[in-house]
Amino acid sequence: MADNIADGRRAARPFWRWVRRIATLVLLAVSFTVLIALGTWQVHRLQWKEELLSDIAERRAMAPVGVDKLGAVLASGDDVDYRPVNVSGTFDHAHEQYFFATHDGEPGYYVYTPLKLAGSEFIFVNRGFVPYDRKEPATRMTGQVAGEVTVTGLARSRLDGKPSMMVPENDLAKNIFYWKDLDAMTAHAGLTKGRVLQFFIDANDAPNPGGLPIGGVTQFDFPNNHLQYAVTWYGLAATLAVVVAIFWFRERKSGSEK
Repeated sequence: MADNIADGRRAARPFWRWVRRIATLVLLAVSFTVLIALGTWQVHRLQWKEELLSDIAERRAMAPVGVDKLGAVLASGDDVDYRPVNVSGTFDHAHEQYFFATHDGEPGYYVYTPLKLAGSEFIFVNRGFVPYDRKEPATRMTGQVAGEVTVTGLARSRLDGKPSMMVPENDLAKNIFYWKDLDAMTAHAGLTKGRVLQFFIDANDAPNPGGLPIGGVTQFDFPNNHLQYAVTWYGLAATLAVVVAIFWFRERKSGSEK
């Protein structure tokens, strides 16, 4: 009886050994496939990022146009982001909206001010940065220019939703925005949505009276580490393949010597 049990156990060992080997091979194949897929995805992201940067550079080189033309471009379904624009109107300083930001490492706010255009339309202009302790207009009255002004800058697309779960909710009670919610800015400023153009303008770096706000705050330095990520994933895949090959070679050599 005992001999029969022992024989059964010995017979089962090769079976479970093959099961473990097959499971290991499947796991290695899946791991290798995932690593290759991640590397390929980063290559596609690299191509997308390079095309985006090239497109932005091409748009920035365009001649400035009026908001009416950009409105037509937007209505046609094309993107207006980073297109140069000229616009004239009167600032409604009483309804500034504040976007939390940093400038040269200093915390503060971008000042988004409604600009009343000829007729009854408005557009929000990011006039630039003010330090944290200069948020209140009373601390920088020299820069609150009156009368008709002409703003030159770049059009910026609106966001249709919060860009990330990590971004805090906008604090309307304190008039502090953490993401550019045009609808919320419009309502908080007491404006009618139908009278507000559906994109922003980032003013250029032309100095404002008194030095504030500091214009020209548009960001162009986009991180582009996709090549590094692709090399990392492909490198891990290659390392895995080498390790498996070495293990297989040693196991086969060990088996042939028995």
